[in-house]
Amino acid sequence: MASLFTNPAIIPVSQLTSTNPTRFLLYYNGTTATKAPSIRSTKSSTPFTTIFCSATRRPEYIPNRIPDPHYVRVFDTTLRDGEQSPGASMTSKEKLDVARQLAKLGVDIIEAGFPAASKDDLEAVRMIAKEVGNEVDENGYVPVICGLARCNKKDIDASWEAVKHAKRPRIHTFIATSEIHMKHKLKKTKEEVIETARSMVSYARSLGCNDVEFSPEDAGRSDREFLYQILGEVIKAGATTLNIPDTVGYNMPNEFGQLIADIKANTKGIENVIISTHCQNDLGLSTANTLAGACAGARQVEVTVNGIGERAGNAALEEVVMALKCRGDQVLGGLYTGINTKQIIMSSKMVEEFSGLHVQPHKAIVGENAFAHESGIHQDTGSNDDSINSSALLPLQLGYDIDSKDLDDLFWRFKAVAEKKKNITDDDVMALVSDVVFQPQVVWKLGDVQVTCGTLGLPMATVRLIDANGEEHIACANGTGPIDSAYKAVLLIVKVDVTLLEYSMNAVTEGIDALATTRVLIRGENNHISTRSSGQSGEILHRTFSGTGAGVDIVVSSVRAFVNALNKMLGFNNQAGAKSNTRNSRVSP
Repeated sequence: MASLFTNPAIIPVSQLTSTNPTRFLLYYNGTTATKAPSIRSTKSSTPFTTIFCSATRRPEYIPNRIPDPHYVRVFDTTLRDGEQSPGASMTSKEKLDVARQLAKLGVDIIEAGFPAASKDDLEAVRMIAKEVGNEVDENGYVPVICGLARCNKKDIDASWEAVKHAKRPRIHTFIATSEIHMKHKLKKTKEEVIETARSMVSYARSLGCNDVEFSPEDAGRSDREFLYQILGEVIKAGATTLNIPDTVGYNMPNEFGQLIADIKANTKGIENVIISTHCQNDLGLSTANTLAGACAGARQVEVTVNGIGERAGNAALEEVVMALKCRGDQVLGGLYTGINTKQIIMSSKMVEEFSGLHVQPHKAIVGENAFAHESGIHQDTGSNDDSINSSALLPLQLGYDIDSKDLDDLFWRFKAVAEKKKNITDDDVMALVSDVVFQPQVVWKLGDVQVTCGTLGLPMATVRLIDANGEEHIACANGTGPIDSAYKAVLLIVKVDVTLLEYSMNAVTEGIDALATTRVLIRGENNHISTRSSGQSGEILHRTFSGTGAGVDIVVSSVRAFVNALNKMLGFNNQAGAKSNTRNSRVSP
């Protein structure tokens, strides 16, 4: 990676020895859940066998200035740009849970959404601003809550209405600045674009927002002199952060680093603002470009958990943070972040489950194959309750925040699996954790499922579901196979029309007795509409809902996933209906 930053024009802010706290490599051998992690030096052939853990200082938050020139702010856009990934759709509750986890992770800024996209998006951002945006910890840390807005008053008003409830609110507004976008999308001259940007940043400040970020969309392909000009104007209008996006993932690291260096050297007033990066991954270079930008003087990095996002995704938070953590002192000029790296795995897993976008096994930092796993639990749990209790506590050992009810459910699910499998691994436990903890609010709960199938008769399924009032409902249906039959029986009870868009299943571990994890993606017949902020004009998409399930029986696993997806959709419907009734009650005589 060091070779990417050899351009003499791109020089880190300081080459002085960093005063960061000492960093230890924590290694957990996984054999006993009650044993504390031991501190070791480098353990394996890969630098990412485990995650670094250390207490990191965080400078005082000032919108347009960072007291420590080595500190890099982490701007997480998982809930905005990340949710624009095809098939990724979170409920408001899930968004709130992710925002809380991002706060535990220690991100400096949470871009909670695009409030002008829909009333649901506005409400979700407002809820995050009110709750997560006001939870100040003992060190005075509370994340900035940001809302995205195009450069028009309607968008900016919606964004401010949503984020103003936070202790530290921010409006992020953008407009395209590349020749191709201005000519064919905006149909505006350079002068008109400058005036729009200047006036809208000024308008955002006039609302009472003292933290305004501006992005020149497609900056990577924009004319340099024009960039310097428009950025200088928005600085004068009150912008506190200038985000420089490689919107189409077109730049090489040396190009993007040079772009940041040029902006820093040629933009009037640049010393009074923070420079930020936002790099798409179309050429697989988003992390490299982000690091190049940081070395050239950017002190905010815009990232997403697991690198999710539209098209090929964004720079991955875990990759950028761990690159700075591992190599910040040696080759990156002492740059560091305030991220609590102990929370990276939990954050990755939560986003994976809620978004329905699975991480590929070879994904850097958080992928299943990224770590040399010395040993799992692999305990014979046939009748040994001590080993069961020890294994069931593994999620707590690894930092999962599980309430007492979920932990109780997890324990009994674990014992049920232990009765059918001789060897229980930590991967099995993690699959069960996902199936218990990362699930939507229960509208319907799976009771029992029984199927008959094969070459000698018509496939038939009987399903028993339990509603929110505890009442049981039973239905039978036949179909082309056991899964089709079971899903039809479920729909006879739930009485909704849905289209199954995707169905996938994977074995958690090796062996014919492995747990199966199933993922489904459905779309309701009424085609829930969601406006996404793809480009300067909103794109209308049909909302989809994902669900996951785990179990040693593949039919049961499949039905769990389907019911969870239905719960997510029905929960969304109930939430929308409640909001509609509330609005109607306000205008009733």
